[in-house]
Amino acid sequence: MPAAQFHLFAQGPRPVAPFSHAVESDGWVLLTGQMPTDPDAPDAPLPDGIAAQTARVMDNLALILGQLGLDLSHVVQCRAYLTAFERDYPVFNDTYKSYFPSDRLPARTTIGVTALAVGALVEIDCVARRPEDI
Repeated sequence: MPAAQFHLFAQGPRPVAPFSHAVESDGWVLLTGQMPTDPDAPDAPLPDGIAAQTARVMDNLALILGQLGLDLSHVVQCRAYLTAFERDYPVFNDTYKSYFPSDRLPARTTIGVTALAVGALVEIDCVARRPEDI
């Protein structure tokens, strides 16, 4: 089995802690939880509201996947963390599901938490599987 590859991309969102954007081993790609920060303006205020923050997080995940030659269609599992679960869950779901075909939704767990880094309302991590022909 080949050694794990640790990926940190200059074009990716600035890490808010000591981590790699993704780690890959044996065709599996584990993406670190992404925050709703703007990769082009990491010190800019976060987007307002759960819909805008969810979209930014999904776009950041797609950006990291793109750096690996993958896209959201390769995602098989996600974990989402919400700081205001009861208030934000329905709108979060509407935004999240718009990123996937209705017949190819990844497995998912959504967890209510008390706080997230940078004051975010949402964070999402995921696992992707590299096709054998890539």
